[in-house]
Amino acid sequence: MQPNFNRENLKGISYLVGDEEILAGMPAVQPHERFSPAVVDFLDRTAKKIMADRSARQYPDVVTLAFWMRKANLLGIEKEIPRKDFLRYIGRGMVFHIAPSNVPVNYAYSLITGLLAGNANVIKAPSKDFEQVTIVNRALRAALADYPEMAPYVVVVRYGHQKEINDALSEFADARVIWGGDRTIAEIRKSPLPSRAVEVAFADRYSLAAINADYYLAAENKTQIARDFFNDTYLTDQNACTSPMTVAWTGKAKAEAKRVFWQQMHELLQKEYELQPVQAVNKLTKSYLLASAYEDVRREEMPDNLIFRMGVGHIDHDLMLFKENSGFFMEYDCEDIGELKDLCNDTHCQTLSYLGEKDEFARLAELNLKGIDRIVPMGKAMDFEFNWDGYDLMEMLCRIIRIA
Repeated sequence: MQPNFNRENLKGISYLVGDEEILAGMPAVQPHERFSPAVVDFLDRTAKKIMADRSARQYPDVVTLAFWMRKANLLGIEKEIPRKDFLRYIGRGMVFHIAPSNVPVNYAYSLITGLLAGNANVIKAPSKDFEQVTIVNRALRAALADYPEMAPYVVVVRYGHQKEINDALSEFADARVIWGGDRTIAEIRKSPLPSRAVEVAFADRYSLAAINADYYLAAENKTQIARDFFNDTYLTDQNACTSPMTVAWTGKAKAEAKRVFWQQMHELLQKEYELQPVQAVNKLTKSYLLASAYEDVRREEMPDNLIFRMGVGHIDHDLMLFKENSGFFMEYDCEDIGELKDLCNDTHCQTLSYLGEKDEFARLAELNLKGIDRIVPMGKAMDFEFNWDGYDLMEMLCRIIRIA
């Protein structure tokens, strides 16, 4: 049996779910089989607790999380995961998760993945005091009161940049999941893992959107399309790695489609988005830097700074050095989706969200590029999947026993 943590090494931790007693004994907790009924039932109860919380209704990302973790949905996902009769999948043991600081509910998806894979989980929640985190943790604590047998598998913590805590949590981790980008990865990797432990690290990424102009103009649901694009971008202020920074237009009627699309977006933003002065200044500054680096760029006219559009005459991955958030978009007109090859042939390129016929955009996957891990419909960029950034999380967080 593995030893428990030295409690001296845990000083400085604030416990949002669970406590020091649970965390100290976590290295010795017995793993579950993948998609254990006990875990699925616990997550379903948590989903119901979230949906019963009136404050949750103010946050679409929290509502989406609750809908995703319902028992019916999880069992549907399980059926789609290949399983061989002579293999048994169980958790690796304890998983140490480090959540990103700028996406409120990402930590919950990481935690849920670790639970469904059969593991005990300690997760460092975002340092920012998001209301969404408070809502989800409240539901977790309430569900744990109904399922006390799950308590040894769930600890949510918050602490600063104490390397000694990273060292302690990494020392006994059977797997480590790092969200948050290159700088966070470099810092966490200063804390060594056991020799048999695995690590999944999600580096800095960028994403893009592609819209077929003719398809858009023919669509009757333009209000919903605007909402879908809003959810992919402004809902997280473009801080999520899945949020498009570049919008590529295909088709013939590009000028008219852009006029209508951005008008629809502007009307939505006037109702639902508040731009802070510092965000407007940052976007203006980035536009000057972009214009000073490239001759073939122009600022497209908009009524105000809610949407900042920079038309570019060419497309490559170096443009991403000038990406900005809070509604800053580089736009490119292309005759063929293959023109995006250089932008996507980079390991930092993650998601292409599209509006149009899937076959037009799926051709990018046939080019065997270094980037593009996901090609999804517009509005689905933020949807969490167990295949993420090219990793099969269920495979990596499980130990597979072969029975011959």
